[in-house]
Amino acid sequence: MSSHSPHGQSPLRTVQVLGGGNAASSAHVRSLAAGLVARGVRVTVCAPAESAHAHNFTGAGADHVPVPRSSDPTSVAALRAACTDADLVHAHGLHASFRAVLALSGRSTPLVVTWHNRAHAEGARAHLLRLLERRVARTAAVVLGTTSDLVDRARRTGARDARLAAVGLPGPRTAEEDPERPRAKVRAELGAIGRPLLMAVGSLDRPRGYDVLLDAARVWGRLDPVPLVVVAGEGPLRAEIQRRIEDEALPVRLLGRRDDVSELLAAADLALLPGVGESRSVLAQEALHARVPLVAALTGGVRELVGDAAELVPPGDADAFADAVVRLLAAPGRCELLRESGIRQAATWPSEDETVAQILSVYDELTQPLPMI
Repeated sequence: MSSHSPHGQSPLRTVQVLGGGNAASSAHVRSLAAGLVARGVRVTVCAPAESAHAHNFTGAGADHVPVPRSSDPTSVAALRAACTDADLVHAHGLHASFRAVLALSGRSTPLVVTWHNRAHAEGARAHLLRLLERRVARTAAVVLGTTSDLVDRARRTGARDARLAAVGLPGPRTAEEDPERPRAKVRAELGAIGRPLLMAVGSLDRPRGYDVLLDAARVWGRLDPVPLVVVAGEGPLRAEIQRRIEDEALPVRLLGRRDDVSELLAAADLALLPGVGESRSVLAQEALHARVPLVAALTGGVRELVGDAAELVPPGDADAFADAVVRLLAAPGRCELLRESGIRQAATWPSEDETVAQILSVYDELTQPLPMI
């Protein structure tokens, strides 16, 4: 690829803009930054300080400029200053993309946007989100969607050029020499000895479907032994969810934010994805890599990602979700089939290298000088 030093000029300089609210987009930018830097591209990541702390962008060889999540004039000015010498700006997620549109106003710097998920809102806020989507889609040179649904949405919203994005996340970490020891230890710490362990991961907000999860947990409470559901994540609904758990005596534990999700997941019997908040779910990818059977709400993005390698149920249907879990807990043969098909499905996903190569080819298109006639 010629992007890392086009026509003998100085290296390409890119700015990656993150809102910091989504684990998938942050992990993608960390992976992308490392791959671009390895190919000689200069990378600056503009992201909230907490996101940079969690994902160590400087460890990937990128510069980090702290830019708060808000779109107030101070944040936009900080982003505009960081983009001053950029050859290309690449924003991830709707809010980060809108901030980039404001920061690049009046400049000819090409803007690439990746939509990792569909933004959700209700009432007047939903109308505002549609306006933001339209402004971003029509301003960006290229909109990349992580699922076909998102690409279609970008086209309907007015994108000049919308494409399906390859998004390769880091593969699973190598297992410990004695994989059973840490698994047993984790289960003991969580209180899941002699009972099934079910795991959900994600911010505690409305689109993640925790109402469905808690409704289903009422059904699982009648099983013997009673499965334990653990949820790793933090968010605005924590108090509301905790109150329901206590009022209804549900077998659910909120673990808060955890940095050992891979270990927790490896110890689980099933992974649960009850909501529609993620188009390209990190949990779904990690579950298949870790050979943990997955039960998920059926959305276009999830079907595209996992194929037949999961139990998929109608979104919002707590009874169907509960039944799918009960069936799997009673069917070790079906679980083994899902593990095997999960490994095959994961092998079809783009690698980190393929992802970087695709992104770099988009950058090339947008930054190479036009040939002389």
